[in-house]
Amino acid sequence: MANYYLDRPELKFHLTHPLMEKIVALKERNFCEKDQFDYAPQDYEDAIDSYNHVMEIIGEICGDIIAPNAESVDHEGPQVVDNRVVYARGTQENHEALTKAGVYGISLPRQYGGLNFPMVPYVMTGEIVSRADAGFANIWGLQDCAETIHEFGSEEVREEFLPRINQGATCSMDLTEPDAGSDLQAVMLKATYDDKKKIWVLNGVKRFITNGDAHIKLVLARSEEGTTDARGLSYFVVDNQFDNTVKVRRIENKLGIKGSPTCELVFSNTPAKLVGELKMGLIKYVMSLMNGARLGVGAQSVGVSQSAYDVALDYAKERQQFGKAIIEFPAVFEMLSMMKAKLDASRALLYETTRFVDVYKAYNMIAEGRTLTKEERADAKEYQRMADMMTPMVKMFASEFANQNAYDAIQIHGGSGFMKDYACERIYRDARILTIYEGTSQLQVVAAIRFVTNGAYLAKIHQYETQPIAPSYEGLRNRLKSLAAQYEKSVNTVVDSKNNEFIDFMARRLVEMAGHLIMSHLLIIDSSRDDMFARSAEIYINFAEAEINKHVSYIDSFDMDNVGIYKIHDNN
Repeated sequence: MANYYLDRPELKFHLTHPLMEKIVALKERNFCEKDQFDYAPQDYEDAIDSYNHVMEIIGEICGDIIAPNAESVDHEGPQVVDNRVVYARGTQENHEALTKAGVYGISLPRQYGGLNFPMVPYVMTGEIVSRADAGFANIWGLQDCAETIHEFGSEEVREEFLPRINQGATCSMDLTEPDAGSDLQAVMLKATYDDKKKIWVLNGVKRFITNGDAHIKLVLARSEEGTTDARGLSYFVVDNQFDNTVKVRRIENKLGIKGSPTCELVFSNTPAKLVGELKMGLIKYVMSLMNGARLGVGAQSVGVSQSAYDVALDYAKERQQFGKAIIEFPAVFEMLSMMKAKLDASRALLYETTRFVDVYKAYNMIAEGRTLTKEERADAKEYQRMADMMTPMVKMFASEFANQNAYDAIQIHGGSGFMKDYACERIYRDARILTIYEGTSQLQVVAAIRFVTNGAYLAKIHQYETQPIAPSYEGLRNRLKSLAAQYEKSVNTVVDSKNNEFIDFMARRLVEMAGHLIMSHLLIIDSSRDDMFARSAEIYINFAEAEINKHVSYIDSFDMDNVGIYKIHDNN
């Protein structure tokens, strides 16, 4: 029997990071519910034991059910029957297994049927499920919508919808429209208040909606007549399980993640309830949900990276050429080593970011019951700042590395990898969406560049330089300090130009440099706790050094006056 949690010691390593003691204490409010709920933890060790137990259950379901179903789901896919979605057989089987195990909604408070888990173990489940089947991970991961309802919904809305998550109700976030993709302030689906029935009703079309026929739907709609910008948008929750006013017009025929139905929907006088305040839909609530979704795609990407590495490693050990396994050829061994380094680096960044999210979200929940102290408010603010800083970085790097690892997995398979007989072909197709949805890599750069120009990334890098590490890694750290000085010089060169076009043009290079430095430091710190990361740390730092030097050279030699940023397109 396979278990996708127990076979990866890296997961337990991140689950027991030193910061978890603080996270658990905040999340459990010093274990105040231990006498109210018989399954609430008594102390930190009891909490970690509970997380491990649930992770083992999910890991077993992933290894024994979800992963074996992945190929048939990819071939069969969902269908539209009478304007409703019918999942593929394997998808339904996956969902029923997780529902029966009672593991949906594990991060929700116990009063709503959840287990009150922090984000770290929840995000970890996203990685594990994605490793088994990236398409099904979208159905699993959209329970993020429950977090938004819990954070911003009224108590009436919470009590109506949240207990259903644990019972297997599926979720979707309905944002994009035919004429509103990344530009969500262009959303025009109309929300009208019916004075007679005292309810909101929705009318219009949504497109590219992941798991579009879900039971519980969070819908961005225009509530303020005559507006055309973000200030006219509000957020609504729709009960789609017991209402038939939302019709599925079609399921998109996608390159990958075929088990996840991506739908075009028509809303016709659909009853809805307001989430939070009017006119704050995009400005506050969707942005919060999108940050969670980007963390979810980070987890999905790490899971895909792991699956790509797994199949590549297995094939390289088994495939014989010229009388020996191909893993013994230096070119193949080097590819596998680089895949593992990128996997470990993106995973380190994923859980570092998730820990930051955990701390500030725990403070937010505590603030609902009492006033935070001055020190607590400052701590919450600092962790939220770090989470905001790291989230676009983890989404960009993890998704890009997943694509690179999926590409290399096929390369290691050779011609066989191009055939549908091997899982790497499906993994490659599934990976391609990761750099696109929930904000493209280019949009992540737009979100991250301000942390370059205001010095936040550099300050964080300097902070990592002071953290205690094993003496054997001081040499690697000194190399990183030299690279940080080069990064700082490049930032100053670009920012001092006071040319916004030049800054935008160089933004990705600067963000990548910061990311390589941060992930390199995280791998050194992790290696000091456990030497299973030692090889990846050395390999990744060699890679980071080459990439940073490449960007430094490009910036130093770039001549705006003679080259021009856009002149390459003049003759097109």
